[in-house]
Amino acid sequence: MRQVGAVEDTPGTAAETTRWQRLLIEPRRPESIRNRPGAFWLTVAAVCVGAFMGQLDASIVTVALPTLQRTFHASVGAVTWVGLSYLLVLVATVVAVGRFADMWGRKLLYVYGFGVFIIGSALCGLAPGLGALIGFRALQAVGAALLQANSVAIIVLAVPKPSLGKAIGIQGAAQAVGLALGPTVGGFLLAAGGWRLIFFVNVPFGILGMIAGVLLIPRSRNLQEPTPFDWTGFALFFPAVVALFAAVSFGNTRGWTSPLILGLLVGGSVLVVAFVGRERHCDEPMLDLELFRQSRFSAGITSGLLSYLVMFGVLFLVPFYLERAVGLGSGAAGLELMVMPLALGLTAPVAGRLADRTGPRPLTVGGMACVAGGLLAMAALRPPTGLFVLLLAVVGVGMGAFTPPNNAAIMGSVPSDQAGVASGVLNMTRGMGTSLGLAVTGLVFDMTGGSSRVPGAVDHAFSVTAVLLAGIALLAGLVAGVRESGPLSMPVGAMIE
Repeated sequence: MRQVGAVEDTPGTAAETTRWQRLLIEPRRPESIRNRPGAFWLTVAAVCVGAFMGQLDASIVTVALPTLQRTFHASVGAVTWVGLSYLLVLVATVVAVGRFADMWGRKLLYVYGFGVFIIGSALCGLAPGLGALIGFRALQAVGAALLQANSVAIIVLAVPKPSLGKAIGIQGAAQAVGLALGPTVGGFLLAAGGWRLIFFVNVPFGILGMIAGVLLIPRSRNLQEPTPFDWTGFALFFPAVVALFAAVSFGNTRGWTSPLILGLLVGGSVLVVAFVGRERHCDEPMLDLELFRQSRFSAGITSGLLSYLVMFGVLFLVPFYLERAVGLGSGAAGLELMVMPLALGLTAPVAGRLADRTGPRPLTVGGMACVAGGLLAMAALRPPTGLFVLLLAVVGVGMGAFTPPNNAAIMGSVPSDQAGVASGVLNMTRGMGTSLGLAVTGLVFDMTGGSSRVPGAVDHAFSVTAVLLAGIALLAGLVAGVRESGPLSMPVGAMIE
């Protein structure tokens, strides 16, 4: 393994080459910060800026879609690509970015991630048309991938083991708060300055995040020796993920038996098989498949995917029920729904701290049991607003108890020089869980009468769908419970300074 250090000038090396080489060197933190007791908490704070921004930006755009449709005189299907292009590129690139980070430095790519995100956000705000906006959103997603592929890895490698769970819990809380505030902040910005403002607002906060990253995050060490990147593997992986993601996203609207969806599913599956074959026989694979032979890693990724499916399924299902069955307006429904991510955000740091003492198993299993219990109570009672909000909070508490210990267990199961790839896989599952949650929940809700005007049909559809999500939550808890026990973190000292 190697450590990040200065690049020495060599005889005959041009000054311009040296300047380019210096772009690949991570800057040291100021001495006053390096020597500060508990400096790793400043690292966590810097990472939380990116975690908050990433989730805020993913949810803030949804409230602007009707405005974009009117502004550009476009169809609903066309404006959905403003959100879909972001998710597609993020999910398809985050693992590859993690591989680069393991070779060149997690701090380096994290800081550059803010730069790309700032440029993409500014270009989105200046976009002259819908096509340009969709393209610039894809660029913005590359910046988000640089941030997300390194956020958990930086925390795991910089924070001492006794505080790791709490640190990951705080990062999870920042993500939850960003997710919860997105629609509300988006609505305020739309009213204050129009749709362009929801992109321009990222610029000053992105600059703040970049400065915090340079000053507060330690340089990387225990990096892999740079090797040729597996571009063939990436050329198979990227279209495979895009095809499967698009199929899941559009399956409900286009029909699961339509030629387009079937073609995407078959084509994506073939590319996945080809990718696995390539990675098994490649000397320097983009994704080391040996990671999945470890039960702690594979069980954590699987249970995490299922948990994200449940969480985003609930976020999709509840507004339909509150508006169609209860009769609330969209604003009131949104305010009630905020209870779940806020409860998650409040619980996550506490759960992380407890996981440092108890290990991940009790909290991950108990958290998913709590989620399932809340959903089953909703399905059975279909209660009035007050109790419904309380049950949403129960679901949020369960998700908050599950996520930080599960993420810490995943990252603690991999070698420190593969932390970037592991973090990339972890974040890819969040994107896939988002898509699956929306698709599965929407399909079941519609099939059981969610779109019907018959009295009681929406209530019935809600109950059936909530029971299904509860079953998936129990499955996630079961998978989390059967993995091997082990320490939460890698060896301390993987970040230098």
